[in-house]
Amino acid sequence: MKRILVIATGGTIASLPTEDGAGGLAPVLTGAELVARVPLVEDLCIIDVVQPMNIDSTNMHPSGWLAIAAEIERAYDDYDGFVVLHGTDTMAYTAAALSYLVQGSPKPIVLTGSQQPMSAPFTDAKLNLYQSLLWACDDAARDVHVVFDGKVIVGTRAHKQRTMSYNAFTSVNWPLAALIRGDRVVRELGGGLLTQGTDRPTFYHSLDERVVVLKLTPGLGPEVFNALAGTSSAVILETFGIGGIPDGFEDALFNWVDAGHTLVLTTQVPEEGLDLGIYEVGRAYAEHPGILLGDDMTVEALVAKTMWVCGVASGQRQLTKLFQLPINHDRLG
Repeated sequence: MKRILVIATGGTIASLPTEDGAGGLAPVLTGAELVARVPLVEDLCIIDVVQPMNIDSTNMHPSGWLAIAAEIERAYDDYDGFVVLHGTDTMAYTAAALSYLVQGSPKPIVLTGSQQPMSAPFTDAKLNLYQSLLWACDDAARDVHVVFDGKVIVGTRAHKQRTMSYNAFTSVNWPLAALIRGDRVVRELGGGLLTQGTDRPTFYHSLDERVVVLKLTPGLGPEVFNALAGTSSAVILETFGIGGIPDGFEDALFNWVDAGHTLVLTTQVPEEGLDLGIYEVGRAYAEHPGILLGDDMTVEALVAKTMWVCGVASGQRQLTKLFQLPINHDRLG
Protein backbone atom coordinates (compact mmCIF):
# COMPACT_ATOMS: atom_id res chain seq x y z
CA MET A 1 0.00 0.00 0.00
CA LYS A 2 1.37 3.42 -0.98
CA ARG A 3 2.22 6.15 1.50
CA ILE A 4 0.79 9.60 0.78
CA LEU A 5 1.55 12.83 2.62
CA VAL A 6 -1.38 15.23 2.87
CA ILE A 7 -0.27 18.86 3.20
CA ALA A 8 -3.17 20.87 4.57
CA THR A 9 -3.20 24.65 4.08
CA GLY A 10 -6.80 25.64 4.86
CA GLY A 11 -9.31 26.99 2.35
CA THR A 12 -13.04 26.44 1.97
CA ILE A 13 -12.66 22.70 2.43
CA ALA A 14 -11.51 23.32 6.01
CA SER A 15 -13.92 26.16 6.82
CA LEU A 16 -16.69 26.47 9.36
CA PRO A 17 -19.00 29.40 10.14
CA THR A 18 -17.57 31.80 12.70
CA GLU A 19 -19.07 31.58 16.19
CA ASP A 20 -21.56 34.43 15.78
CA GLY A 21 -22.16 33.67 12.12
CA ALA A 22 -21.60 37.29 11.18
CA GLY A 23 -18.05 36.85 9.98
CA GLY A 24 -18.75 34.22 7.33
CA LEU A 25 -16.66 31.11 6.78
CA ALA A 26 -13.09 30.74 8.05
CA PRO A 27 -10.60 27.83 7.96
CA VAL A 28 -10.87 25.87 11.21
CA LEU A 29 -10.65 22.12 10.56
CA THR A 30 -7.22 20.52 10.46
CA GLY A 31 -5.97 18.26 7.71
CA ALA A 32 -6.26 15.27 10.01
CA GLU A 33 -9.91 16.11 10.72
CA LEU A 34 -10.63 16.44 6.99
CA VAL A 35 -9.10 13.07 6.18
CA ALA A 36 -11.00 11.45 9.06
CA ARG A 37 -14.30 12.58 7.49
CA VAL A 38 -13.60 10.51 4.36
CA PRO A 39 -13.19 6.98 5.83
CA LEU A 40 -12.97 5.27 2.43
CA VAL A 41 -9.48 6.66 1.91
CA GLU A 42 -8.19 4.16 4.46
CA ASP A 43 -8.58 1.50 1.77
CA LEU A 44 -6.50 3.48 -0.73
CA CYS A 45 -3.26 4.22 1.04
CA ILE A 46 -1.42 4.99 4.25
CA ILE A 47 -1.84 8.70 5.01
CA ASP A 48 0.16 11.11 7.11
CA VAL A 49 -0.79 14.76 7.50
CA VAL A 50 1.19 17.95 8.02
CA GLN A 51 -0.30 21.42 8.49
CA PRO A 52 2.12 24.22 7.59
CA MET A 53 -0.71 26.80 7.63
CA ASN A 54 -4.49 27.07 7.93
CA ILE A 55 -5.54 30.10 5.89
CA ASP A 56 -8.04 31.37 3.40
CA SER A 57 -6.27 31.00 0.06
CA THR A 58 -6.81 34.71 -0.58
CA ASN A 59 -3.94 35.10 1.89
CA MET A 60 -1.63 32.64 0.08
CA HIS A 61 1.62 34.40 -0.85
CA PRO A 62 4.81 33.23 -2.61
CA SER A 63 6.26 32.54 0.84
CA GLY A 64 3.46 29.98 1.24
CA TRP A 65 4.42 28.34 -2.06
CA LEU A 66 7.97 28.01 -0.79
CA ALA A 67 6.72 26.55 2.51
CA ILE A 68 4.66 23.89 0.70
CA ALA A 69 7.58 23.04 -1.57
CA ALA A 70 9.82 22.75 1.49
CA GLU A 71 7.42 20.23 3.06
CA ILE A 72 7.53 18.16 -0.13
CA GLU A 73 11.33 18.31 -0.29
CA ARG A 74 11.71 17.36 3.37
CA ALA A 75 9.49 14.31 3.03
CA TYR A 76 10.14 13.38 -0.59
CA ASP A 77 12.05 10.15 -0.01
CA ASP A 78 9.55 8.86 2.55
CA TYR A 79 6.34 9.03 0.50
CA ASP A 80 4.97 7.85 -2.83
CA GLY A 81 2.94 10.99 -3.48
CA PHE A 82 1.64 14.25 -2.04
CA VAL A 83 -1.82 15.82 -1.82
CA VAL A 84 -2.09 19.54 -1.04
CA LEU A 85 -5.43 20.68 0.40
CA HIS A 86 -5.90 24.28 -0.70
CA GLY A 87 -8.49 27.00 -1.15
CA THR A 88 -9.81 27.33 -4.68
CA ASP A 89 -9.31 31.06 -5.22
CA THR A 90 -5.53 30.86 -5.64
CA MET A 91 -5.10 27.13 -6.20
CA ALA A 92 -4.12 27.58 -9.87
CA TYR A 93 -1.31 29.96 -8.85
CA THR A 94 0.00 27.49 -6.28
CA ALA A 95 -0.21 24.58 -8.72
CA ALA A 96 1.80 26.56 -11.25
CA ALA A 97 4.31 27.66 -8.63
CA LEU A 98 4.92 24.10 -7.44
CA SER A 99 5.48 23.09 -11.07
CA TYR A 100 8.48 25.45 -11.12
CA LEU A 101 9.70 24.90 -7.56
CA VAL A 102 9.59 21.09 -7.85
CA GLN A 103 10.54 20.19 -11.42
CA GLY A 104 10.52 16.75 -13.00
CA SER A 105 8.95 14.88 -10.12
CA PRO A 106 8.46 11.15 -10.76
CA LYS A 107 6.03 11.20 -7.84
CA PRO A 108 2.62 12.90 -8.06
CA ILE A 109 1.95 16.25 -6.40
CA VAL A 110 -1.81 16.80 -6.38
CA LEU A 111 -3.79 19.89 -5.39
CA THR A 112 -7.46 19.86 -4.47
CA GLY A 113 -10.06 21.68 -2.42
CA SER A 114 -13.78 22.26 -2.63
CA GLN A 115 -16.46 24.78 -3.42
CA GLN A 116 -18.40 23.83 -0.29
CA PRO A 117 -16.92 23.18 3.18
CA MET A 118 -16.44 19.60 4.32
CA SER A 119 -19.19 20.21 6.90
CA ALA A 120 -21.82 21.27 4.33
CA PRO A 121 -24.63 18.75 3.69
CA PHE A 122 -24.06 18.61 -0.09
CA THR A 123 -20.33 19.18 -0.14
CA ASP A 124 -18.01 18.33 -2.99
CA ALA A 125 -15.11 18.08 -0.52
CA LYS A 126 -15.34 14.34 0.16
CA LEU A 127 -15.28 13.27 -3.48
CA ASN A 128 -12.49 15.72 -4.39
CA LEU A 129 -10.33 14.53 -1.50
CA TYR A 130 -10.99 10.86 -2.29
CA GLN A 131 -10.26 11.26 -6.01
CA SER A 132 -7.10 13.29 -5.34
CA LEU A 133 -5.74 10.46 -3.21
CA LEU A 134 -6.83 7.98 -5.87
CA TRP A 135 -4.81 9.90 -8.47
CA ALA A 136 -1.84 10.23 -6.09
CA CYS A 137 -1.82 6.42 -5.84
CA ASP A 138 -2.01 5.85 -9.60
CA ASP A 139 1.13 4.26 -11.01
CA ALA A 140 1.15 6.60 -14.02
CA ALA A 141 0.75 9.84 -12.05
CA ARG A 142 3.73 12.19 -11.77
CA ASP A 143 4.50 15.92 -11.63
CA VAL A 144 1.96 18.52 -10.47
CA HIS A 145 -1.78 18.29 -11.19
CA VAL A 146 -5.05 19.74 -9.94
CA VAL A 147 -7.78 17.16 -9.32
CA PHE A 148 -11.24 18.71 -9.07
CA ASP A 149 -14.75 17.54 -9.97
CA GLY A 150 -13.39 14.41 -11.60
CA LYS A 151 -10.89 16.22 -13.83
CA VAL A 152 -7.12 15.84 -13.69
CA ILE A 153 -5.55 19.09 -14.94
CA VAL A 154 -1.87 19.74 -15.55
CA GLY A 155 -0.64 22.12 -12.85
CA THR A 156 0.43 24.86 -15.24
CA ARG A 157 -2.84 24.79 -17.19
CA ALA A 158 -5.45 25.06 -14.44
CA HIS A 159 -7.71 28.10 -14.21
CA LYS A 160 -10.63 28.80 -11.91
CA GLN A 161 -13.52 29.51 -14.28
CA ARG A 162 -16.52 29.52 -11.92
CA THR A 163 -17.04 30.95 -8.44
CA MET A 164 -19.82 28.67 -7.16
CA SER A 165 -20.31 25.60 -9.37
CA TYR A 166 -18.62 22.32 -8.53
CA ASN A 167 -16.94 22.23 -11.95
CA ALA A 168 -14.93 25.26 -10.96
CA PHE A 169 -11.70 24.54 -12.85
CA THR A 170 -10.91 24.28 -16.52
CA SER A 171 -7.79 23.30 -18.41
CA VAL A 172 -6.60 26.16 -20.63
CA ASN A 173 -5.06 25.35 -24.01
CA TRP A 174 -4.14 21.81 -22.99
CA PRO A 175 -6.00 18.47 -22.85
CA LEU A 176 -7.01 16.94 -19.55
CA ALA A 177 -4.52 14.42 -18.22
CA ALA A 178 -7.34 12.11 -17.12
CA LEU A 179 -10.90 11.88 -15.91
CA ILE A 180 -11.95 10.17 -12.70
CA ARG A 181 -15.34 8.53 -12.63
CA GLY A 182 -16.15 7.43 -9.11
CA ASP A 183 -13.19 5.25 -8.20
CA ARG A 184 -11.92 4.67 -11.75
CA VAL A 185 -9.25 6.62 -13.64
CA VAL A 186 -10.03 7.15 -17.32
CA ARG A 187 -6.99 8.34 -19.23
CA GLU A 188 -7.26 11.04 -21.84
CA LEU A 189 -5.17 11.20 -25.00
CA GLY A 190 -2.53 13.90 -25.30
CA GLY A 191 -2.74 15.30 -21.80
CA GLY A 192 0.85 14.58 -20.94
CA LEU A 193 0.60 12.02 -18.18
CA LEU A 194 4.10 10.70 -18.56
CA THR A 195 6.73 13.37 -19.01
CA GLN A 196 10.34 12.35 -18.96
CA GLY A 197 12.28 13.08 -15.81
CA THR A 198 14.94 11.90 -13.45
CA ASP A 199 14.59 9.66 -10.43
CA ARG A 200 14.39 12.73 -8.23
CA PRO A 201 13.06 16.21 -8.95
CA THR A 202 15.03 19.42 -8.94
CA PHE A 203 13.98 21.68 -6.08
CA TYR A 204 14.25 25.47 -6.21
CA HIS A 205 14.13 27.84 -3.27
CA SER A 206 14.02 31.39 -4.67
CA LEU A 207 11.26 33.57 -6.06
CA ASP A 208 11.17 37.26 -6.92
CA GLU A 209 7.81 38.54 -5.70
CA ARG A 210 8.11 41.92 -7.45
CA VAL A 211 5.99 40.82 -10.40
CA VAL A 212 2.83 42.69 -11.37
CA VAL A 213 0.12 41.88 -13.91
CA LEU A 214 -1.16 44.88 -15.88
CA LYS A 215 -4.28 44.60 -18.03
CA LEU A 216 -4.59 47.03 -20.92
CA THR A 217 -7.92 48.87 -20.93
CA PRO A 218 -9.13 51.60 -23.27
CA GLY A 219 -7.72 54.88 -22.00
CA LEU A 220 -4.88 53.44 -19.93
CA GLY A 221 -1.71 55.43 -20.61
CA PRO A 222 1.95 54.38 -20.76
CA GLU A 223 2.84 56.60 -17.79
CA VAL A 224 1.78 53.73 -15.53
CA PHE A 225 5.21 52.19 -16.18
CA ASN A 226 6.87 55.15 -14.47
CA ALA A 227 4.81 54.44 -11.35
CA LEU A 228 5.82 50.77 -11.39
CA ALA A 229 9.55 51.31 -11.92
CA GLY A 230 10.39 51.78 -8.26
CA THR A 231 8.55 48.74 -6.90
CA SER A 232 8.45 46.09 -9.63
CA SER A 233 11.14 44.07 -11.36
CA ALA A 234 8.78 42.54 -13.92
CA VAL A 235 5.48 43.38 -15.61
CA ILE A 236 3.20 40.88 -17.31
CA LEU A 237 1.21 42.98 -19.77
CA GLU A 238 -2.15 41.60 -20.89
CA THR A 239 -2.59 42.94 -24.41
CA PHE A 240 -5.77 43.20 -26.43
CA GLY A 241 -6.77 40.23 -28.58
CA ILE A 242 -3.95 38.30 -30.18
CA GLY A 243 -1.37 40.94 -29.24
CA GLY A 244 -2.65 44.47 -29.80
CA ILE A 245 -0.92 47.33 -27.95
CA PRO A 246 -2.21 50.93 -28.42
CA ASP A 247 -0.16 53.64 -30.05
CA GLY A 248 2.04 55.59 -27.66
CA PHE A 249 3.31 52.64 -25.61
CA GLU A 250 6.49 51.91 -27.58
CA ASP A 251 8.84 54.26 -25.73
CA ALA A 252 7.53 53.22 -22.30
CA LEU A 253 7.86 49.50 -22.99
CA PHE A 254 11.23 49.71 -24.72
CA ASN A 255 12.61 51.96 -21.96
CA TRP A 256 11.31 49.53 -19.33
CA VAL A 257 13.16 46.62 -20.90
CA ASP A 258 16.29 48.59 -21.79
CA ALA A 259 16.54 49.71 -18.14
CA GLY A 260 16.93 46.07 -17.09
CA HIS A 261 13.34 45.28 -16.12
CA THR A 262 11.51 42.18 -17.32
CA LEU A 263 8.51 42.51 -19.62
CA VAL A 264 6.24 39.59 -20.52
CA LEU A 265 3.56 40.08 -23.15
CA THR A 266 0.44 37.93 -23.10
CA THR A 267 -3.20 38.28 -24.08
CA GLN A 268 -6.16 38.98 -21.83
CA VAL A 269 -8.20 36.52 -23.93
CA PRO A 270 -8.18 33.21 -22.00
CA GLU A 271 -7.80 30.78 -24.90
CA GLU A 272 -5.55 30.25 -27.94
CA GLY A 273 -2.72 32.57 -26.96
CA LEU A 274 -0.59 35.41 -28.33
CA ASP A 275 0.83 36.10 -31.78
CA LEU A 276 2.41 39.52 -32.24
CA GLY A 277 3.01 38.96 -35.94
CA ILE A 278 -0.61 39.24 -37.04
CA TYR A 279 -1.30 42.99 -36.68
CA GLU A 280 0.83 46.09 -37.09
CA VAL A 281 -0.05 47.20 -33.54
CA GLY A 282 1.87 44.21 -32.16
CA ARG A 283 4.70 43.62 -34.62
CA ALA A 284 6.89 46.41 -33.26
CA TYR A 285 7.37 44.40 -30.06
CA ALA A 286 7.91 40.96 -31.57
CA GLU A 287 11.66 41.27 -32.11
CA HIS A 288 12.76 43.79 -29.49
CA PRO A 289 15.52 42.22 -27.33
CA GLY A 290 14.46 41.38 -23.80
CA ILE A 291 10.70 41.21 -24.39
CA LEU A 292 9.35 37.78 -23.42
CA LEU A 293 6.27 36.27 -25.05
CA GLY A 294 3.72 34.31 -23.06
CA ASP A 295 2.40 32.39 -26.08
CA ASP A 296 -0.56 30.26 -24.89
CA MET A 297 0.37 30.15 -21.18
CA THR A 298 -2.13 30.94 -18.45
CA VAL A 299 -1.72 34.13 -16.46
CA GLU A 300 -1.32 32.03 -13.32
CA ALA A 301 1.59 30.14 -14.87
CA LEU A 302 3.11 33.36 -16.20
CA VAL A 303 3.06 34.94 -12.74
CA ALA A 304 4.69 31.92 -11.10
CA LYS A 305 7.22 31.34 -13.88
CA THR A 306 8.26 35.00 -14.02
CA MET A 307 8.78 35.01 -10.25
CA TRP A 308 10.84 31.85 -10.61
CA VAL A 309 13.06 32.95 -13.49
CA CYS A 310 13.63 36.37 -11.93
CA GLY A 311 14.54 34.67 -8.66
CA VAL A 312 17.05 32.16 -10.01
CA ALA A 313 18.49 33.56 -13.25
CA SER A 314 21.83 35.32 -13.38
CA GLY A 315 21.55 37.73 -16.28
CA GLN A 316 19.11 38.36 -19.10
CA ARG A 317 20.35 35.55 -21.33
CA GLN A 318 19.75 32.85 -18.72
CA LEU A 319 16.44 34.44 -17.73
CA THR A 320 15.21 34.30 -21.33
CA LYS A 321 16.41 30.72 -21.78
CA LEU A 322 14.65 29.53 -18.61
CA PHE A 323 11.47 31.39 -19.47
CA GLN A 324 11.28 29.79 -22.91
CA LEU A 325 11.92 26.28 -21.54
CA PRO A 326 8.72 24.19 -21.49
CA ILE A 327 8.09 22.98 -17.93
CA ASN A 328 5.23 20.64 -16.98
CA HIS A 329 3.50 21.40 -20.30
CA ASP A 330 3.25 25.15 -19.56
CA ARG A 331 3.96 26.01 -23.21
CA LEU A 332 4.50 24.23 -26.48
CA GLY A 333 8.10 23.18 -27.04
